[in-house]
Amino acid sequence: MQKVVIIGPAHPLRGGLASFDERLARAFQQQGDDVTIYTFSLQYPNFLFPGTTQYSSEPAPTDINIKVCINSVNPLNWISVGNELKKLRPDIIVVRYWLPFMGPCLGTILRRVKKNKHTKIVTIADNVIPHEKRPGDKQFTQYLVKPVDAFITMSEKVMNDLRTFTNKPAKQIVHPLYDNFGEQVEKQKAKEHLGINTNENIILFFGFIRKYKGLDILLEAMNVLKNSKPTTQNIKLLIAGEFYEDRKTYDDLIQQLNISDKLILRTDFIPDSEVKYYLSAADFVIQPYCNATQSGVTPLAYHFEKPMLVTNVGGLPDLVPAGKVGLVCEPNPQDIASHILKLYELGEDHFLPHLREEKKKYSWNVLVNTIKELAK
Repeated sequence: MQKVVIIGPAHPLRGGLASFDERLARAFQQQGDDVTIYTFSLQYPNFLFPGTTQYSSEPAPTDINIKVCINSVNPLNWISVGNELKKLRPDIIVVRYWLPFMGPCLGTILRRVKKNKHTKIVTIADNVIPHEKRPGDKQFTQYLVKPVDAFITMSEKVMNDLRTFTNKPAKQIVHPLYDNFGEQVEKQKAKEHLGINTNENIILFFGFIRKYKGLDILLEAMNVLKNSKPTTQNIKLLIAGEFYEDRKTYDDLIQQLNISDKLILRTDFIPDSEVKYYLSAADFVIQPYCNATQSGVTPLAYHFEKPMLVTNVGGLPDLVPAGKVGLVCEPNPQDIASHILKLYELGEDHFLPHLREEKKKYSWNVLVNTIKELAK
């Protein structure tokens, strides 16, 4: 048994990173390890957070030890948390790194910990060079990198970015399955639960809405579909996720394209307990990103066995073998529209056997074993 600490978002914070960290803690526990998550009492100052709230409305997990104690903007807090962890002497600390803003806080905590000459530090790097760049990004990341012993990335793009900062040991693995949102619901029942017409064909855009995710291109693709042959008239786009930027741009585009009748907007935050209904109601999951490292939506689609359409950017096509678990297209409205039609021509059943085979690679044990191997 090893003593493991995960530093990153967890309940009462919400979102994909929190879900991931909690699921990772359970994977360590299943291997008999003693795990605590150290999460943030203050993750972002409000002016840096684009959503409505950082906090979950779901009950706290009862099977994981979560300590809410890190203040991302208070250097005195960083020192005291670092000293506490130094004394605790965990065998492994796993750190989530997704934004350079966190570099000073995490880098300071880890420097204190390293003084115990015992704890090994492995960082899971979701992004090294962020989608939206800000002054100080490079310096903050360099500060984080120094006390870390080894890294894990989940795409080749992030690995290449990491190599511009360090040559320390690093391994690339696939993002494990998000299997913590429950099992698939029968499609008609999921549609009924969401109040969606059971006769409609549903394609799904899922997750926070940010510029780089290309929702604007997908809206234009819906306009192409609307004006194409009659067989496409009952395809509707379900947009499920909160706006992380000004929604006016999207509202104006929808009005200009006159496609509101082709859309179902559910643009509040989707609680964990509702995720399964959105994925289960969809025929296909569409990821029209303009640029990407990797996406947490891909392992979610694998878990619910939903074929995907992804754009040919970043690490997305690496995880979606074309013609087997989905299709790959270029990030423009015409190509996205024609590939949506192709998905329907092939049908869900064409992809199911490949999805079931491919998803076996996405095991949490692979991640836990890789962390332990790197920590040696």
